[in-house]
Amino acid sequence: MKKRFQRIADFLGSCDCGTCTNQVAEGISGCLKPRGSHGGEQVLQNSTWPAMPTQAVRLHIKDHHVVLDNGILQVTLSKPGGIVTGIQYNGIDNLLEFRNKETNRGYWDLMWNPPGGKGMFDVISGTSFRVVVENEEQVELSFLRTWASSLEGNYIPLNIDKRFIMLRGSSGFYSYAIYEHLKEWPAFTLGQTRFTFKLRKEKFRYMVIADNRHRQMPLPEDLSTGRGQPLAYPEAVQLVNPTDPEHQGEVDDKYQYSCENKDLKVHGWICRTPPVGFWLIIPSDEFRSGGPLKQNLTSHVGPTTLAVFLSGHYAGKYMETHIGQDEPWKKVFGPVFIYLNSAADGDDPLWLWEDAKIKMMSEVQSWPYNFPASEDFQKSEERGCVSGRLLVQDRYISNDVISANGAYVGLAPPGDVGSWQTECKDYQFWTTADEDGYFSIKNIRTGNYNLYAWVPGFVGDYRSDALVTITSGSNIKMGDLVYDPPRDGPTLWEIGIPDRSAREFNVPDPDPKYVNRLFVNHPDRFRQYGLWSRYTELYPNEDLVYTIGVSDYSKDWFFAQVVREMDNKTYQGTTWQIKFNLDHVDRNSSYKLRVAIASATLAELQVRVNDPNANRPLFTTGLIGRDNTIARHGIHGLYLLYHVNIPGTRLIEGENTIFLKQPRCTSPFQGIMYDYIRLEGPPVS
Repeated sequence: MKKRFQRIADFLGSCDCGTCTNQVAEGISGCLKPRGSHGGEQVLQNSTWPAMPTQAVRLHIKDHHVVLDNGILQVTLSKPGGIVTGIQYNGIDNLLEFRNKETNRGYWDLMWNPPGGKGMFDVISGTSFRVVVENEEQVELSFLRTWASSLEGNYIPLNIDKRFIMLRGSSGFYSYAIYEHLKEWPAFTLGQTRFTFKLRKEKFRYMVIADNRHRQMPLPEDLSTGRGQPLAYPEAVQLVNPTDPEHQGEVDDKYQYSCENKDLKVHGWICRTPPVGFWLIIPSDEFRSGGPLKQNLTSHVGPTTLAVFLSGHYAGKYMETHIGQDEPWKKVFGPVFIYLNSAADGDDPLWLWEDAKIKMMSEVQSWPYNFPASEDFQKSEERGCVSGRLLVQDRYISNDVISANGAYVGLAPPGDVGSWQTECKDYQFWTTADEDGYFSIKNIRTGNYNLYAWVPGFVGDYRSDALVTITSGSNIKMGDLVYDPPRDGPTLWEIGIPDRSAREFNVPDPDPKYVNRLFVNHPDRFRQYGLWSRYTELYPNEDLVYTIGVSDYSKDWFFAQVVREMDNKTYQGTTWQIKFNLDHVDRNSSYKLRVAIASATLAELQVRVNDPNANRPLFTTGLIGRDNTIARHGIHGLYLLYHVNIPGTRLIEGENTIFLKQPRCTSPFQGIMYDYIRLEGPPVS
């Protein structure tokens, strides 16, 4: 493998492009782009290192199809629909599932509804075809579907222009789409949109999501009746008679393979005979909704590969895009890159994954691309930059300002503090600050933004009050920005780590009957099925009691406050206790309980102090959350932060107890994942 990496480094060589890092992986050095090859061309084709292809890009227009051909691969699309019906590569006549209907192979789709209407699924099929660019170096095609009032109620009121691009010497192709709603058109709600591929099931059996998330996958028929047993919801299936005995008894669920946007740059499938990789590369997050922590589906049994741009997963209805009747709207989704690679027989097939990661880094460095023809896709020279430094002021930690090391800093449309979490109409641009709090965000589309941030280790959200206006070529220096996180007094005690996740808490071993072996002894152990049921087994008689100074949150704080399952298949709300001692109580002052929630699903948090039977709680959130994170094997959803005033008269010197009650209990998936809890004493002068 080291020799293979050296060959990669020799191929990459050195570069003075000014945008490439010198070290891209252990044992791989050099530029992320091949010598003399920028703008999306091929990094690697296969392990035998042939000369770079010289064939021009060719376009073949037929009665009902068009074919893009650059000598490396041939892509067939329906005309005028713009559905990818075939991909020929490396001796395989079609990488896509040819047994499916042509409309169920490679397509853009969406879920939408008119105001008050039912949701409708729509595979987007163009009604007109146009050649946008055609020369030896590049072909770009347009498949446009236009909307008219005669279509009202049946089709989403959008003009949708799907584009496909093939470049000379590129081992893949690009696709993007422009969605446009005119001001006079009807209102609608867009719940999901994505780009989907269905691959040959007998060819692509090995799925790769990340370095530590890859495995041989079941066949789609293994999920059907007779071979698979549906569990608590249809997506989760226990394999009782799978085609491959190694999967016997395992649970498979597409949500087990979800991923945060910030980590979701490349994923796909490997065919072993011949060794071929099919990879979906998403080089930028700017067109994906919900910011860097938004979780989306990736690849799953099918074999299916997705580029999800907008969805309500792990957020619910709060992530839907609502467009009003008098609201003009336009957005460019993509481009994304479908990358194909191959290896020699006998090579380790996982080398294809290593190569795909290198290609992904090359595509990220090349963003924004300079070759899309649409004026709606802004090129680098049309964009702007923002830089600055973020500091944290918390006098109960330090008298000096603290560098916001590792802070997530981003530009998103103007809104309230934290509104970026559910923003889904426009674009977002994010980075992480260095150890001194310095940040730089490049290639920002023109427009008006707020600057938002959150800092690991501190609760709450930051938003700069200044409106940031990006113009072409602008380079805005914001200087030092100071975040004052919520704080009234000194910390008396705390539970957890303020990182917007419940990962640090006790995630139990799964029931041995419901294991996905990929996640055994895995950092993402929370992705196992049925963990919500383990609470009743671990706490059969009494709910969780946590004692400050004695308990360990990594062992004694269950990762989710779920309902209790009763013998008659009903459910009961739960009340957790936090016990703590106070040597002195200032009865004339208030104490502050900070409760940061990592996720909530149709839940309610009631807080009582020293009296579990008080008729009225000291505080209640009311009904919160539609994340469905517990069922979908997540560890966070939408972040919520609550501040509870506790009068000193409610506390006593000696042992006190805070009761956290979650009473909603009509489903096993209702509950709360906590991020962090802190009790602050009265202010100290």
